[in-house]
Order: sequence, then C-alpha cells, then structure tokens
Amino acid sequence: MSAITPLIRRQRKTRIVATLGPASSSLERIRALFLAGVDVFRLNMSHGEHEDKIKLIDAIRTVETEFSHPIAILADLQGPKLRIGSFAGGKAMIEEGSNFRLDLDTDKPGDATRVSLPHREIFEAIKVGTHILLDDGKVRLEVKDVLPDHANCRVLVGGQLSDRKGVNVPNAILPLAALTDKDRRDLAFALKHGCDWIALSFVQRADDVAEAKKLVGRKAAVMAKIEKPAAVTSLDDILDLADGVMVARGDLGVEEPAENVPGIQKRIVKAARLAGKPVVVATQMLESMIKSPVPTRAEVSDVATAVADGADAVMLSAESAVGDYGDEAVRVMDRVARKVEGEADYMNSPSDLRMNPNSTSEDAITAAARQVARTVGAKAIVTFTSSGATALRAARERPSVPILTLTPKIQTARRLALGWGLHCVKTQDVDTFEEMIGKSKRMALRHDLAQPGDRIVVTAGVPFGTPGATNVLHIAWVGHDELKGRKQ
Repeated sequence: MSAITPLIRRQRKTRIVATLGPASSSLERIRALFLAGVDVFRLNMSHGEHEDKIKLIDAIRTVETEFSHPIAILADLQGPKLRIGSFAGGKAMIEEGSNFRLDLDTDKPGDATRVSLPHREIFEAIKVGTHILLDDGKVRLEVKDVLPDHANCRVLVGGQLSDRKGVNVPNAILPLAALTDKDRRDLAFALKHGCDWIALSFVQRADDVAEAKKLVGRKAAVMAKIEKPAAVTSLDDILDLADGVMVARGDLGVEEPAENVPGIQKRIVKAARLAGKPVVVATQMLESMIKSPVPTRAEVSDVATAVADGADAVMLSAESAVGDYGDEAVRVMDRVARKVEGEADYMNSPSDLRMNPNSTSEDAITAAARQVARTVGAKAIVTFTSSGATALRAARERPSVPILTLTPKIQTARRLALGWGLHCVKTQDVDTFEEMIGKSKRMALRHDLAQPGDRIVVTAGVPFGTPGATNVLHIAWVGHDELKGRKQ
C-alpha cells in the first residue's frame, strides 16, 4: 500500500452492494463507486460476455490492492428464464374475459387467442385454477383445463403482449433445476476467476441450494435468492444449507401480492439473522436515481427500513449498472445507513430480538463478547478467524461497536466484506496468545478503532488455526507501546 493511500474504514455497519454494468465498467468508475462506499460488487451474469467480466474482476482487484481493503465479488447467476413465444406482427391485444390458449406449437405465430409456451415442465406442474402471469403480471390468466401439450385459460387481466415476454407461475413448484447449462458455464467461470459469492436464482427448495453447494465446494459462498413463494415456504430449510440469502423483491413482487412483500422481507431478514447468515435486501431501492440526482422520500424510507430491520446489506441494481448517478446513489445509501444506525433505538427496539445463543462454547463466548464490550465500554471487538465462522457469530449479535476481523486468508476477508459491522483485515497468522493480543491492539490502533487508553474485547479459538473453535475471550488495554508497532 502506498504511504499516501488512506486506510478505508466505513462509518456504518450495513454494507452496500452495487451492480456493475455499462455505466460502471471502467477502472475509474469502479474506484469512484468504492470510494463512495461500495463494499461488494455484483456481476450480473445475465448480461455480457465472460471477457467483459474478466475486465471487471481485474479492475475490482486493482482497487482492492490500491487501498489494501478486501472487496467481495458477487456473481449473480441468471437461472431458468420462462418466456412465451412470438406473435404475428410482434404483438397482440389480449382482451379481459376472453379465452386464451398456451401450447407447445412454436412454429405457429401467436395472436389474440393463443401463443406458444415452449416449456413442457409448466404444463406438468399447473392444474385447474392455477394463475399464470405474463409480462411481470401485466396480463393474468387462470387455467381452465390442462393437457400435456397445452392449457386453456381465462384472461383475468388483459393487455398488450409482445414477443418473448416473461412467465411466472406463483402457486406451483416447477420441475426445473435452478441451474441451467448457461448457469453451469457461468458458475465455472466465476469460480475460476475468484468470485467470492455465487447468487443462485430460481430457488424453490433446499435441494436447489444443495446442488449448487456441491458444485461450488469451498471455492465460494452460496447465496440463495428468495424470489419465489415456494422459497419463502421452505425458507428455514434453505437457510440451513445456504451461506446467505437475498430478498430478491423483483420477481417476489410479481409472484406475491405487493402488500405481502414488506412482511416477507422482514420475515426473511429476521430468519437470516437468527441463523447467523448474511442477508441482502435488493431491487428498486433507489430506482428513481437511475435518472435523477435525488431519491424520492419513499425510496429513502425503503432503505431506512431495511437498515432498521438489521439487514447485512442493501443493494443497487440498475442505479449503478446503467444509471447516471451511481456514485450519488451509493452516497445516499451510506448517509441513510449512518443516520439510522446513529439513532438511539437502533437495534434496541422491541422488535429487535436478541439472538438466543446455541448451547456451544463458541456461541457463549461470542454472545458474552457483546455484553462485555458494552459493560466495560470497549471501543471494538476483535475476532481472529480462518474460516469466517467466528466473525459471522460476532455479527449475528449486532454489537454496538465495530468488529475488527483479522484473518490470514484473503478469501475469507473478501467473503466477510458482506457481513454486518465487520471490518476485515488480512494479516499474518498468530502462534501464541501473547502475539494475538499484541496484534489485536496494534491493528485496532492502525485502523482507528481504538486509541491509547481504550479497551478492546478479543475473541479467538485455541489452538490457533482450528476453524470455528471460538473458546477465548480477553479484555485488553491499548497502551502507548502499541503505537511503535502499529504498522505490523
């Protein structure tokens, strides 16, 4: 790191994820977004070529090296895309109350009475009474009868349809794997090039996550996108297997009534916190800032609610990928998060349920660290971790002080960049208890988390290098002597 390059330490605990795209594809734009406050960069694998993604990854790692600050890369897989076929003339008006047929005949162009639906799996899953949504729900059909190759429907909500519009089937579990052939190619690419998180689309059941985890192994963390009602129903089972979850409100808001989504969001955030898994709230958070330098008050409230609920991260999509004001959108999120986190009742409201630790020494030590830090007025909690498990336990407790996370593995530091309140530093491993305490104090000073005369609370596992074995809690005074070695 250059002597004139300042250390980056976020003044908020909630993390910011930003999607890269045409408006943010250069090294200069990525550096600007990072300096504005981005902790995690999302690569949308639905768009662009692998060669373009390599350039983005290289630019992210250049910024990471420049500022000696771990940055996470989230590769978001496309998942199965269900679409209708084409119409004669490219479009057709579908009248409310009329009959409309969906079938497998892809050779015949559609019209006002029918269109092809080249997905035999849908006909296997639907039944009489099933609702089928076309074009993000703008047109709604109800199945009246179904055979293996077609379904006759009644148009509940009509409108104009054009070629290749999307299809949603809210109340059916479709016999489709979450990973398509394209997803498998994209996954292999993402793992080869060191992406830290893999976001899995079209999750319906825990088995979908299990399949992805088997392919990923230990090379990355797997994030399940909760965007289908079936995934909400299976949330606990999905959380058991996934490393994190995303509240993907786009498709979720199509398949669920809009009024249900805020409550579902709160349920997912709470369940993820109870499980100690990072949770991201995504989609349309500052949508107006694609073209406007200022957000709407409703959007600010939306971000503030996610922060107040205790989400680990909030995400920008089109705002940073194609928007005109990506940097400012990040700064808005940063200001909102710092404002909410600075309120007296943040994490102390009746709705904030303190996590009940499991009956393990690891959970007991981590839960105690939060209380001890508060009781003695410590300025930071320091966690030593190899796998990241110790740090995520500390984040699960939502302490009022920053969590300085020290790890010898850059992969762990990057992955934890998504975690609530974690300030991650890659550093040399320690061999003795005395070395651990000394390094904790020096790093707390170096990263401006403590000053001489302050206390810090240190947690670690002994013997060192044992993943997840948190069994030590120590209160340390930061003395003036540590100033001499603060660069180590």
